[in-house]
Order: sequence, then structure tokens, then C-alpha cells
Amino acid sequence: MSSSVHRAVPSRANVVIIGGGVMGTSVAFHLAEAGVRDIVVVERGDLGCGSSGKPIGGVRAQFSDPLNIELGSRSLRAYGDFPHRPGAGIRLDTVGYLFLLDDEEQVKAFEAGVALQNSLGVPSRMIGADEARRLCPYVSTEGLVAAVHSPADGHARPALVVQGYARAAARAGVVLATHTAVTGLDTAGEHVTGVHTGRGRIACATVICTAGAWSARIGAMAGVDLPVRPVRRQLAFTEPLLPPAPRIPFTIDFSSTAYFHNSDDGLLFGLADPGQEDGFDTTWTPEWLELFRAAARRRAPALAEMRTVGGWAGLYEVTPDHNALIGRSGAVPNFLYATGFSGHGFLQAPAVGEIVRDLYLGREPFTDISPLSADRFRHGARIRPEAHVV
Repeated sequence: MSSSVHRAVPSRANVVIIGGGVMGTSVAFHLAEAGVRDIVVVERGDLGCGSSGKPIGGVRAQFSDPLNIELGSRSLRAYGDFPHRPGAGIRLDTVGYLFLLDDEEQVKAFEAGVALQNSLGVPSRMIGADEARRLCPYVSTEGLVAAVHSPADGHARPALVVQGYARAAARAGVVLATHTAVTGLDTAGEHVTGVHTGRGRIACATVICTAGAWSARIGAMAGVDLPVRPVRRQLAFTEPLLPPAPRIPFTIDFSSTAYFHNSDDGLLFGLADPGQEDGFDTTWTPEWLELFRAAARRRAPALAEMRTVGGWAGLYEVTPDHNALIGRSGAVPNFLYATGFSGHGFLQAPAVGEIVRDLYLGREPFTDISPLSADRFRHGARIRPEAHVV
């Protein structure tokens, strides 16, 4: 894979993409595939070292917002075709998603979500507690009111997706400038004219911000408000299980956000700590596991006793309404952005790559993403909170 680790960055580019995770590499691939030339992806570490670094990423179309459903569905199709376009195995496992619900308010909200999803072609359905246990034998039905299952969802490997997009982009001539930190942007009038990096300045015609949890900093350099805050999320792996774990859905206890699914020869555990403060710290803390175990004792008791062999911490890039920021800046027209996915970036990356390509080319995207403009918070537009958040 082409990389500029050991050489200076180009002095000029047509497009500079800031951030070399799944979103940045998807945008680079889609632009290059469309014939755009002189693209540089600038990444401060290795490709995928930020939020895309998570070992396994869920892919789903089960959302409460129709835009998120559409982005998820289109991306699921793209991930299914990934071995052919761009041409890489990503270990996609279509095991389904299973949401476990323990109160009637949740049930009402998810019933509305299922009706909307079904109207948009997503095969989700409400199921009872006994069927949920059949799908996932670890589940305790005590206190379980209902569940929601969609067999089309599943999980894949973000690192393989990043590599697949990056290799295809490099073959098309994209320069992947890793270990290259952005230190500032030059602006003249209402346009960005250059990107300063630790390895030289790049004069450019367009900047695209896909910097994830670091996007607010990049936006500020251009005078663009991108309300994204970094929040640590942690997960853990069990030791190899004998007998092997059954093949189970990506299972989520909605009340606690505890989730678990297959991972190589064991299981992966995750949970969103409600007390986690904002910040860029990605230290994994074993104490976090007690939060997961407490939730597991109630909903999947066998998991609470399983031994773990380490874990991982990464950053969610969170916006005020847990929906993404996608668009072109009104104040700085050659500054585009795709960020703030609030945990949904990996599963939406293929569709968003298409959208940003079309925004750059001045074409109409396949769906209207104006509700995801970063300006929605400034203008007091109707905010669309996403309810199916983990």
C-alpha cells in the first residue's frame, strides 16, 4: 500500500482529506473511482488508528431515524459486495442484531422503529422473550418484555475495511500521508487555501474533514463549528471458550447498553459507561469490566463469570443529537465534512463516501442529507435525535 511515511507531503493537491480512518479512506476511494485526481489523505498516526481501530464493528440498519436507516441499508449492501468492490475480504458475518427490551416504553419506541424500518425494506421484527433466548442461549428471559431482531445486520472488521479502501485508493493514485499531523489551515476570504502539516504545507482547492473525534479542532482552524466531543468507549475479550460459543446475534441489552457477540474463539463484551467524562484518553481500565458484569448478571448471567484476556479502548465522536455531521460549509464553501457519527460511522461509511463524492462533484446525492448539516444546531433547526443508540 502506497504511503508517504518516509517522504515529504506533496506541495499541492486538488483535495486534502484530513483523517485516515474508515470515513477518510471511503471518501478517498469513492472520489478516486469517480476520476478525481491529486488527492492526499493526511493521517496523524497509522491508517485506522483512531475510532476505526476497534477490533470488530457492528453493521446494521436498525435505527429510529429514516436517514440513518437509509445510510445503514445502503452500506450493508456495499459491505456485502466489498470482495468485488473495492476488492477485499472484511470478515462480514451476517448474524443479525438482537435488541433486548425490559420495559413497555422501550417496546413502543422499537415497535415504531420496526414499522418504519419495514417500510424502508429492513426485515426487522418484534419477537418474544422465548425466541430471543433461542437466538441467543446466553439470554435470561427474567424481566424481558420483548426483543427486536433483524437477520440482515451483523459485524465485520474495520481494519480490513480501511485497508481495502486504502489499497484501492492508492492504486488509483491517492497519496496516503500517514504519521502526518495537521497543524493549521490557511484561509483567504471564504476559502481554505492550504493545509499545514508537520511535514510541510499542501496548497489545495478543497479540504474534507473526516477527523472523527478530533474534528472540532480541525473545523476551528477553518472557522467552521463542528460540535463533536470525544467520549471513551471500552470493550473486553474473553479467553478462548471450550466448548466454543454458539454463533449468536450481536446482542444488546438496551437498558444498560451492555452488548456481546462472537469474536474469533471467544466473545467480545462492551458497554457505554454513563459516567464517562469527555476526553481523548484511550487507556483501557479493567475496572470498567465490573459495569459490564453487573449488567450481565441480570440479563446474561453466564457471561458475568467468564474470564477475560484484555480489552481495548477507543473514542466515540459524539454530537448533541447523536446524528452525524455531513455537508459542505456554508461559510467556507471548499470545506466539506463527514464526522460526528456517534458510534455509527463504520456502519455508514460506504454510503457516506458516496455522498461526499457527490457533494464534491456538485451532483445530487442518493438521499437528501441537508438535515445532517452542522448548521442545524446554530440555526435552531429541528434536531433529529437518534433513539437506537448504544
